[in-house]
Amino acid sequence: MAAESYKGRLPAFAVIQEVKKAVIGKDDCIVKAMAAILAGGHILFNDIPGVGKTTLAMALSKSMSLQQNRVQFTPDVMPSDLVGFSIYQKETEQFVYQPGSVMCNLLLADEINRTSPKTQSALLEVMEEQRVTVDGVSRKVPSPFIVIATQNPFGSAGTWMLPEAQLDRFMVCLQLGYPRLEDEINILKGRQVKEEVQPVISKEDLLRMQKNAEQVFVQEEIYQYIGDLVNRTRNHPMIDLGISPRGSIHILQMAKSLAFLRQRDYVVPEDIGNIFFSACVHRIVLNAKARAAHLDAEQILRGVLKQTPMPKAMR
Repeated sequence: MAAESYKGRLPAFAVIQEVKKAVIGKDDCIVKAMAAILAGGHILFNDIPGVGKTTLAMALSKSMSLQQNRVQFTPDVMPSDLVGFSIYQKETEQFVYQPGSVMCNLLLADEINRTSPKTQSALLEVMEEQRVTVDGVSRKVPSPFIVIATQNPFGSAGTWMLPEAQLDRFMVCLQLGYPRLEDEINILKGRQVKEEVQPVISKEDLLRMQKNAEQVFVQEEIYQYIGDLVNRTRNHPMIDLGISPRGSIHILQMAKSLAFLRQRDYVVPEDIGNIFFSACVHRIVLNAKARAAHLDAEQILRGVLKQTPMPKAMR
């Protein structure tokens, strides 16, 4: 690895180390979240309350000096709260656009499944096209633009499930889970000496890294490997809805970003294997056969990964 190429990755490593101050014992999750940001993707944290979903999202934002807006989603949040609205000004006799919460670099959508489908759908355009349309006028959101959403899979009272079209726009779905015992003890000790997360890179640094990650080389065999994986999900006897073409693009982008973080200028099959579950678990819909066999999405995706031959020349 050339010194210049390695130097280009240093800001990403600085962010990861800074975030570790706030989130203890979840290094793999932090790296995957950073890879998704480098790939320009959106992140869904789907986990139980109190494990650090919001803390991780806030730490990522602070460490990268991003303009951030946080919305606590409740049933009374309206689409106009997100995308903005036009208000009539008597002095000028014109309608003036009032920006909504999405006009930022990082939107933290806290408990996104606690707002109505109407409000959830207000994010569809901006997550895919990085713009909002209000009163027939389209406006670009700042660059970079990232949505980090959290939701609690337990306790369905007062919640609306995210539609498949919304889920498919998230590049990865991550779960932090409970900490190990030693990490739990370090968390308890850390409450006494709390380190504040500091900005370590600028927005310009992030944009530069995103461009560099996009340039990571991909061999023809890797494209074939991704195609084989997603096609197995589309023809699997226990899956009703397989991986979409958008999903296969997200797998590739995540693999390139992970290779970038691992100080490589090329993707290897192991990069695909490391991110396959996180990039796909929220995209597939299991059928009655899977439920009858008591199989979940993780087990089926692990099976797909195991049954799909890796490129021989790259093993």
